[in-house]
Amino acid sequence: MNLPKPIAQDAKTVTLRRSDYEALVERLEDVVDIAALDDLDARLAAGGKKALADYLSADLVERLVAGESPVRIWREHRGLSAQAVAKRARLTPSYVSEIETGKKPGSLAAMAKIARALGVSLDDLVPTTS
Repeated sequence: MNLPKPIAQDAKTVTLRRSDYEALVERLEDVVDIAALDDLDARLAAGGKKALADYLSADLVERLVAGESPVRIWREHRGLSAQAVAKRARLTPSYVSEIETGKKPGSLAAMAKIARALGVSLDDLVPTTS
């Protein structure tokens, strides 16, 4: 492995060529990616498919990016009907439907209840913006 050679250095700083700096950043990103994959492998080994419960498929992510309701996406991912989510959240099915279709934004309290019913964070239910 070729280590970068400093151009200059003192007690607090090291100056590198841009190409050396970019190579170091790329190596660091690779190490972070490998650690994330190792973590996923460990979770899969320990929990099987259940370990993927909080991961959306590429298909579902594409729908989110396209602007589809995060409530609908997570509800479908969890295999729940709108009525089941409404019951768990103690909201009316029509209100949940209106949130999913974008007719109503949903109050903060209602969205928090839906998030708990779906087992996701409130942040997961915030629509993506392009």
